[in-house]
Amino acid sequence: MALKIRLARHGTKKRPFYRIVVADSRAPRDGRFIEKLGFFNPLLPKDHAERLKFDADRVRHWLGSGAQPTDRVARMLGAAEIIPMPAQGNNPQKAKPKAKAQERAAAKAEAAAAAAEAEAQAADEANAPAAEEQEAASEA
Repeated sequence: MALKIRLARHGTKKRPFYRIVVADSRAPRDGRFIEKLGFFNPLLPKDHAERLKFDADRVRHWLGSGAQPTDRVARMLGAAEIIPMPAQGNNPQKAKPKAKAQERAAAKAEAAAAAAEAEAQAADEANAPAAEEQEAASEA
């Protein structure tokens, strides 16, 4: 029997409240569990004392018995220094804009570069007669 330490959702619609439970991995998320270890209330501020509470001794017992924490529970236990903090996943590819957005951004950047170049050229042409007058004045 594969054991998991996981969150079981309770509370009402749009007001989540989770129990930290040990359950068979084949049992439904909110269904049958072996033991309740604590609770997690995500609606409270992060520094609130009642946001996360669990029995650390029982958690250690179940970890020693082979229970595997889910990713979210592992982060909670890592923050409480019961287990080593798991590595945080980073997928920068997922945050990238999709192909069409990248094409639009590239076209916009090209247009901005062309406009800046045209503006610089116009400024040079406007300053050219003044520079010729200064050269003529300095030669005389």
